[in-house]
Amino acid sequence: MDTKCKILVVDDDETVRLSYRRSLASSQCNVELAWDGSEALQAMEQQAFDVVLLDLRMPGMDGMAVLKAIKQKWPDSEVVIITGYPSLESAKEAVRLGAYDYLAKPLGPDDIINAAYGAMTQKKWALHSVCMNQTANHAY
Repeated sequence: MDTKCKILVVDDDETVRLSYRRSLASSQCNVELAWDGSEALQAMEQQAFDVVLLDLRMPGMDGMAVLKAIKQKWPDSEVVIITGYPSLESAKEAVRLGAYDYLAKPLGPDDIINAAYGAMTQKKWALHSVCMNQTANHAY
């Protein structure tokens, strides 16, 4: 079993994608890159990702539509919205749609690592809770 965290970085800015991958390179994670929403969903079809770092404003399908699609088809994946255009309204919408976190650009390497680890920890606890509930239900 592969114990490495699988992270998908989705951003239309190549510099951002590469800097996020560089930040996560030494953190025992497999990092894949996608430049827009449709490419991100194609990548999700190929393999499940533990964490998705997702830009809001991209050509074509925007980040909210991608978030909604991910949470519908892959609810166990944690999504961190990262945007250069933060607003209270979009933050509320992202949380309502199931985003783990909502961060404003620019972000430094530590911010990226902390966001990815926080989302991964959330996923592990959610899976642990499901397993514990199933074990408890079978005990009776």
